Amino acid sequence: MHINPERSTRPDYDLLVRQVVSVLEGERDLTANAAQFSALVYDTLADLNWAGFYLTVPSKKGEGQDLLVGPFQGKPACARIPFGRGVCGTTAVERKTIVVPDVHAFPGHIACDSASNAEIVLPVIKDGKLVGVFDIDSPVLNRFTEEDRVGLEAMVQAFVEATDC
Repeated sequence: MHINPERSTRPDYDLLVRQVVSVLEGERDLTANAAQFSALVYDTLADLNWAGFYLTVPSKKGEGQDLLVGPFQGKPACARIPFGRGVCGTTAVERKTIVVPDVHAFPGHIACDSASNAEIVLPVIKDGKLVGVFDIDSPVLNRFTEEDRVGLEAMVQAFVEATDC
């Protein structure tokens, strides 16, 4: 069961991993679990203005892949992002978490929301396949720490283990 603590810039990630497992228990559907996961993150981490998934899909141009917006919390977002473009597209290509203290200094940053100043994007990988990325934006510069990276990676791993992707 999800217990709604006060939003925090230093959350108890061990507790949040247990909450991911609890909230997703008994359901394996990607869309349902991605929606629940996005809501949990958005509801428990302070100073966020967007949290959600971009899922891997074939490119509209006929070759390669794009990221298509999936379940999220926050304002409307960019719908499609090519692999290699912006923080999300770079994360998709590199398959590693990227923490950006100031998005305005990131080459090729895509400004879906002009209020966003910091970002963390985590790859979602299952059985060696990139399912997509989990993107979190904040209006606060330098919002995301190493502790956030490690904790959010553990949460994403719990999501992957609980979900048929």
